[in-house]
Amino acid sequence: MAGAENPEDTEYLEEEVEEEEAAVEEATEENQEEEVILDTSVAKLKEVQDKEFVEVRLPADVVAEAQQAWQTFIGSASSREAAGEAIYAALFDSAPSLQSLFKTARSVMAMRFMNGLNSIISSAASPSALKTQVETLGFQHLDLEVTIPRVVIFRDAIIDLFDMEMGARFTSKAKLGFLVVLNYVGGAYIYIR
Repeated sequence: MAGAENPEDTEYLEEEVEEEEAAVEEATEENQEEEVILDTSVAKLKEVQDKEFVEVRLPADVVAEAQQAWQTFIGSASSREAAGEAIYAALFDSAPSLQSLFKTARSVMAMRFMNGLNSIISSAASPSALKTQVETLGFQHLDLEVTIPRVVIFRDAIIDLFDMEMGARFTSKAKLGFLVVLNYVGGAYIYIR
């Protein structure tokens, strides 16, 4: 009877296979739900959202591309100060009216833009860290009248600068990452205020 199968062993194996199949199906459903949530977050944040301030989970590939573009931008400048100056110039060349909002010296503001963007992009992979960072920066901007049109000007100036400076190295995913993150930040500043 060496070749005969024991019915108890067969039943046990069938149950094990069914459990594994159920676990795989459940994991697949969870991944699909997560992808839908990610797609919804990204789609929703293609516009500035100022009615709520919640943690946002961005797709890992979009975050990675945005972080790589940021590092490329910093690396292409002669120094961090020069990168900050380029951001400052891009912002105020595109909207000179915004300059009256900032009372600090140009070099100091350039470094603040640089450091603020760096901290935001660096924490973009972690929803809780990103929310905390944005909230902290939001409270530092309470004295400014942040509006959706101003957020759009700020966002577009930065994206246009990166597009001009990096060309093809500023991929569509990196552009999407910056668009979504800057909309999130701007909406949060408005919400916090």
